[in-house]
Amino acid sequence: MIGYRVKSLREEREMSISELSTKSGVAKSYISSLERNLQTNPTILVLEKIASVFSINVDVLLHDQINQSMDDDWKEIMQDIIDSGISKEEIHKFIENWKSNTR
Repeated sequence: MIGYRVKSLREEREMSISELSTKSGVAKSYISSLERNLQTNPTILVLEKIASVFSINVDVLLHDQINQSMDDDWKEIMQDIIDSGISKEEIHKFIENWKSNTR
């Protein structure tokens, strides 16, 4: 199931295995094996590297939590944010500033 989620996330972002490999630092052959469920027990380090490329939590790869509850509008917004290059830290700062200004 992890391999299926990796492949789905990669394809949603129109990313090749080579691109995911380059961005994550995980070998192309390993990603390919993972996606084909030949490798079914990746280390947490590998999952963290792949998750960071997709700007998601490792739990999403393990349990597919976000994709089940997020509607299409939120997915599109999140993809726009990812594509714009905004970091998670910048998003957190924005949210904290917004919270403090609305209190």
